[in-house]
Amino acid sequence: MNVQRSRGAANSKESQESLQSTLDLIGGKWKGVLLYHLISGTKRFNEIRRLCPEITQRMLTLQLRDLERSGLVHRKVYPQAPRKVEYSLTEWGRGLEAAILSIKSWGEAYREEFGKAHPQLPGYQAPSPAAEPACKTDTNIPG
Repeated sequence: MNVQRSRGAANSKESQESLQSTLDLIGGKWKGVLLYHLISGTKRFNEIRRLCPEITQRMLTLQLRDLERSGLVHRKVYPQAPRKVEYSLTEWGRGLEAAILSIKSWGEAYREEFGKAHPQLPGYQAPSPAAEPACKTDTNIPG
């Protein structure tokens, strides 16, 4: 796999701080996955739960609130009973779309090539036709 590296700015303190703050915003087990699923469009809370059945309701709520506070996700509450809440990406969240899809693509290539050669690595699980994914892939997303 060909990896390109930028020159010069990569060692500057500002670049490192920018990278760290971005990773802080989207880091953790679920934030990247949630952003990935919102790329394809607005989703209701339970729709996100169905896409990611392994996340608890409490954790999903906390992660969505954190993404909302960070300005990456917009939460719209409709004044009706039962309550209807929808989540979508903000413009800042949309700015991460290419990065998230690129990370997804890199992960697929890594798992396919490097993971097979090193199955003892943490996080690698050999593909099994009967196994359900931890988070279902939304097929409406390009890439």
